[in-house]
Amino acid sequence: MTKAALTIAGSDSGGGAGIQADLKAFSALGVYGASVLTAITAQNTRTVAAVDPVHPEMILAQLHAVLDDIDIGAIKIGMVGGPEAIAALAPALPDRPLVLDPVMIAKSGAALLPDRAVAALIAGLLPRATLLTPNLPEAARLLDAPVARSEAEMLEQAHALRALGPHWVLMKGGHAEGPVCTDLLVGDGVLRLTAPRIVTRNTHGTGCSLSAAVAAGLAQGMDMDAAVTRAHRWLQGAIAAADRLGIGRGHGPVHHFHEVWA
Repeated sequence: MTKAALTIAGSDSGGGAGIQADLKAFSALGVYGASVLTAITAQNTRTVAAVDPVHPEMILAQLHAVLDDIDIGAIKIGMVGGPEAIAALAPALPDRPLVLDPVMIAKSGAALLPDRAVAALIAGLLPRATLLTPNLPEAARLLDAPVARSEAEMLEQAHALRALGPHWVLMKGGHAEGPVCTDLLVGDGVLRLTAPRIVTRNTHGTGCSLSAAVAAGLAQGMDMDAAVTRAHRWLQGAIAAADRLGIGRGHGPVHHFHEVWA
């Protein structure tokens, strides 16, 4: 039977991030994708022009409809909207591996998570998360701390985030400087993942795609180290091939199907 994963996130009308990126990542890695829409954005590679949250009752209706019919192996949560949506969603989540990507700011710089929703995210969703996947600014905002500037500080913040509930924390080093990008998967131990930093402006949707790729691996029965390692390798290929797409005039998307398209 085909493995299935669920993404709970906002829509990106430009197709590079959010629900659209998640479904592409699932498909690229051989997993059937279902979705629960939390917000509609008017968005392209240059800007987020408008955001319209989906009513919490409709979010729950989508969730129940999917779970009533489809055997979901893992769940990825991205953009969740406001505290009302989080309060409705958190107690309704099933007992499945849950990858939480704390989406806060779009690549264009637009805020996607209101300040009043941060506390709700911490209280309602972090304790439910199997894996939390913050970039460095997101980790700092969750902890109300300065942005980590070294691997030692990344590790310290990962442990502080684990204390809030997630079983694992993947600290993503894409916002750091230097020729090498380092991610740290922190659980009972530490898995260090490195890759050469690829010079391109076409990195729209990297966070969404990585977390969805991990969820795909978990849905397929991989352990956390294997799922994160495969997702990390796949995303590096997607970034390296991003310039081949030539989509939009701003921050273009990564190439989700770089292993499939000729």
